[in-house]
Amino acid sequence: MADIVSSIDALEVRLKLTEQNLNTAVENYNEALDTIWMLLAGLLVFFMHAGFSFLEAGSVRLKNVQNILAKNLVVATAGFLCWWAVGYALALGKVDDGNRFIGSKGFFMEEFWNDKSIFRMWFFQGAFCATGATIVSGAMAERVQIKGFISFTVVMTSFIYPVVVYWCWSGQGFLNYKDENKQAVSVFGAKYLDFAGSGVVHMVGGVAALCGALVVGPRKGRFDPDAEEDEFMPHNIPFCVLGTFCLWVGWFGFNPGSTMEMHTKASAQTAGLAAVNSVLSPCVSGLVVFFFKGQVLSPRRLDVGAFCNGILAGLVAITAGCANLRPWEAGIIGLIAGFAYLGASALALRLRVDDVVDAFAVHGANGFWGIIALGLFGNPSEGMGGNGAFFGGNQLQTQLMAALVISAWTAVMSVAVLVPMKKLGALRLGEDFQDAGADAMEHSPAKAYAAGAVPEAPRSPSKAYTEDRVWQC
Repeated sequence: MADIVSSIDALEVRLKLTEQNLNTAVENYNEALDTIWMLLAGLLVFFMHAGFSFLEAGSVRLKNVQNILAKNLVVATAGFLCWWAVGYALALGKVDDGNRFIGSKGFFMEEFWNDKSIFRMWFFQGAFCATGATIVSGAMAERVQIKGFISFTVVMTSFIYPVVVYWCWSGQGFLNYKDENKQAVSVFGAKYLDFAGSGVVHMVGGVAALCGALVVGPRKGRFDPDAEEDEFMPHNIPFCVLGTFCLWVGWFGFNPGSTMEMHTKASAQTAGLAAVNSVLSPCVSGLVVFFFKGQVLSPRRLDVGAFCNGILAGLVAITAGCANLRPWEAGIIGLIAGFAYLGASALALRLRVDDVVDAFAVHGANGFWGIIALGLFGNPSEGMGGNGAFFGGNQLQTQLMAALVISAWTAVMSVAVLVPMKKLGALRLGEDFQDAGADAMEHSPAKAYAAGAVPEAPRSPSKAYTEDRVWQC
């Protein structure tokens, strides 16, 4: 009998040990799976810098290609360093009994070594931060001093953007925090919803871009009545198309990756839904813009550059609700995004705002629309986090107020940085630089590439390359 009891005791010990080992294995597996998922998603988001570089290089004139590429490199390098030093701490540095405005923990990765899982979050969110700053570079292209742009990038990635992240995504900010009943709320009622950053990333970048374009002023001769029609056209449409596809690919890290995990059935299904919606919305918006540019709006020519921006507008608009909405709702949001882009772009031109890449029309206007759309669409009964007014939800007030607050914060802070720099002569390039091009005046080599002849094509703009010659292979 004693032997039997002893055997049972030994089996119990072995069973407990096996259970502990199994639990440890599951924890390790989940940690590894989540880390792989976030690293992959972060790499895709980081790859968006290649897309922005192609898009912006194609959108400027030949004489400024290297200059805009240098600014894209500055955003990636300086932006990540700022995120390392202070950005992450202000954005996601939660402390016990923290305030509702700004974070205060994790400067220079302080205490990261005590919880190494933070490293993957730092990388993923850092890629978001740098992406938001890149939006600004295209709007102010061809007439901004690089030292002025670097200064603004530092402030953008160290303070302006991180504060908005804290409000919305830290779990302690005034737009999304837990009340005494442990329910997620905001100071305006329901908690703010923005799954992957229509407002947090894109609207912030778009509003800052608009402020930059307004403060620095238009390029020399941009709105002169005697200027030639194609003088300010994109010099390389193929680059714009390639950049758009690169950005679209990167968006599959941006949106599905915002699940932040991939070890449960729910997170996997959420990522799948986000991916589907990130296809449908831009398909609709791009076709809307392409059709109206070619068939309705003067000069009624096929505009490939506008087609690209229409696709990006749909991506921006669906980013907030990609994980909360049904695919048919994504299609409607993309439809409206196309018209929002067309309207905002036309209004900017009418007001003589020289936004080289239509950054505000794509990111600002459609970032705003993406936030508001999540206040209208999304059925609470479907269990995906939707709370739209069309289905009896109470989300619209929070979304509207959050959009206004985020826009106001970004505009005020951007102007507060840009105006003093302009007064000090550290922002706008002189007319001699603009005439000769920044590449020839301050870069080595003085040309981005050599040249060779290409034929014209009946499109709008009427040539894929606005120079008579392009590089030789």
